[in-house]
Amino acid sequence: MENNVESIEEKENSELNTPNSTLQKRVKQFILFWATGFGVGYSPIAPGTLGTIIAIPVYYFLSEIPSPIYEITVIAFFFLSVWISENAEIFFRKKDDQRIVIDEIIGFLITMFWIPKTTRFILIGFFLFRFFDILKPFPIRLIDKRLKGGFGVVLDDVIAGVYANIVLHLIGRIYP
Repeated sequence: MENNVESIEEKENSELNTPNSTLQKRVKQFILFWATGFGVGYSPIAPGTLGTIIAIPVYYFLSEIPSPIYEITVIAFFFLSVWISENAEIFFRKKDDQRIVIDEIIGFLITMFWIPKTTRFILIGFFLFRFFDILKPFPIRLIDKRLKGGFGVVLDDVIAGVYANIVLHLIGRIYP
């Protein structure tokens, strides 16, 4: 019996050292790194707000990309966010875990679509996005409750970003 236990442990240990398991570990690290917004999602205090704060330099960096490549990049980041969120839910074993903040990043990027890159608009965009993300007006709350998986995690924040973007455009027209 003891030999059998040792052989199982040896097998498990050898499997952990295979290239496949190393790749799986790296994929998991990649997913959790991005899902948690470079780790800020692990904060016990306001991880969503911290995720949105992390989105500001991401936006600032990406906004240097010329149009339409910027828009294509944000769309690609949306689908990457869905995939990452889907897998992060599996790793965390919880639906829309608060540690997953990549949805705040994509939501803020949507908030800032075609908005002047000024400190004023970035700050207003930050507060508007957080307002809509927390308040969850129709249909955001409905989507948040009904959709499952990565799309459920990300889409409510995208719609909050669309709402914030519309308000930012109105502010830009009224107070240029």
